[in-house]
Amino acid sequence: MNDYEAVIGLEIHAEMLTKSKAFCACEASFGGEGNTKVCPVCMGMPGTLPVINKKMVELALKVALATNCNISRECKFDRKNYFYPDLPKGYQISQYDQPLSYNGTLEINLGESTKKIRITRVHIEEDTGKLIHAGAARLAGSAYSLVDINRAGVPLLEIVSEPDISSGEEARIYAEELRNIFLYTGVCDGKMEEGSMRCEANVSVRKKGEITLGTKVEIKNLNSFRSLEKSLDYEINRQTAILKAGGKIEQETRLWDETKNITGKMRGKESAHDYRYFPEPDLMPLKISDDWINEIKKFLPELPYDKRKRYIQELGLSVYDAAVMVANKELANFFENCLSVYEQPKIIANWIMGDISSYLNDKKTEISKTFLTPLLLGELLLLQEKGTISGKIAKSLLFEILETGESPESLVTKKGLTQINNEEILYPIIEKIIQVNPKQAEQIKQGNNKIMAFFVGQVMKETKGRANPEIVNKLLKTILEIS
Repeated sequence: MNDYEAVIGLEIHAEMLTKSKAFCACEASFGGEGNTKVCPVCMGMPGTLPVINKKMVELALKVALATNCNISRECKFDRKNYFYPDLPKGYQISQYDQPLSYNGTLEINLGESTKKIRITRVHIEEDTGKLIHAGAARLAGSAYSLVDINRAGVPLLEIVSEPDISSGEEARIYAEELRNIFLYTGVCDGKMEEGSMRCEANVSVRKKGEITLGTKVEIKNLNSFRSLEKSLDYEINRQTAILKAGGKIEQETRLWDETKNITGKMRGKESAHDYRYFPEPDLMPLKISDDWINEIKKFLPELPYDKRKRYIQELGLSVYDAAVMVANKELANFFENCLSVYEQPKIIANWIMGDISSYLNDKKTEISKTFLTPLLLGELLLLQEKGTISGKIAKSLLFEILETGESPESLVTKKGLTQINNEEILYPIIEKIIQVNPKQAEQIKQGNNKIMAFFVGQVMKETKGRANPEIVNKLLKTILEIS
């Protein structure tokens, strides 16, 4: 970008994991037949009265505390007025000038460094319904649209950041960190593909050193972290090119096109919307006591940032390894349970991040849906550590254990896979392989030690992976008379 810099702020919405909706008793779960999880309250029928869902407030307070926000001791709900077909009441119950919490911070990891992103506010509102466009993914090109009110009234958390983000990568890391907080606190399942976590970005570009913000462009239709990063990178480059050419940026809303990897104009935005906010007359102000806050603090789990810090300082993991482990709550729990069986954090982390994650990705599954347990993995690693089996055999057994749950010791006995450590057994095997490959043996004698790997591989092949590699290397050097 040379002389230009990006200024980015994010608005993230998260559907909270409550059983019922924000202001009525309707079921709040995802999916189901259209317009079946509805009642007169969330349909906006005249004469109906909303009631605040206490669980919704408690979940919102968890995120507010996790993002170091100031908690309002008294907040209120407001009506945000606008017309859209999926908004049955003609207004959305939200919070405006007295939100649940404000002035927070979230620290993100950028490689070996960290950066604090300021959070303007974390507040509660209700979700809207959903439009289903017949014959097209979006309104443009569809024959007609249907309205599903099932989602209307689902408790929604909105987290608004200050414009402290400088790149698509930072935006992705910030959003992923928030998702981790949602998952660890049990507030939201973070499934962007189902719309339970949604993101909108505001981005502008200005010359480095300037204080005044550039013209803001809003980006919508971001349904993955990858889309968030790529759309911002594209938009930053687009705006920079316009400014360099002497042009002006239009204030507008743009959509990210996943297939073309570009943003396209959705609508112009000359000025901010006037939502005509006014206090929700059917809901009393909400008072939040210190006792209530302290009770929620008491049951807050270890948060992602603190867990990463502990993994690095106490368990000796690298910054990268700690970040990868913490990014998946289920794998992090599995990792910690393994430590009670096998006290080698780095080795366990390598197996989880390597072969286990590879298997889970290939099968598109989760660790809890396999037969592998911390006890079984610990048993497998102990067999390898004792030299009972080689690393290669341990890896081959892992996939069988993942699919059957059979004990590693049982599999080793049944298949006769114990590692060959006896030099008297290995010596004649190595001698024979050297005799069959005289050219390679001569190359080693002349100083080409890279050929050693060839011989080790041949021995492993002959013994079906059971030979101890260290003993094989030692015997090779003895027979070939090299140091």
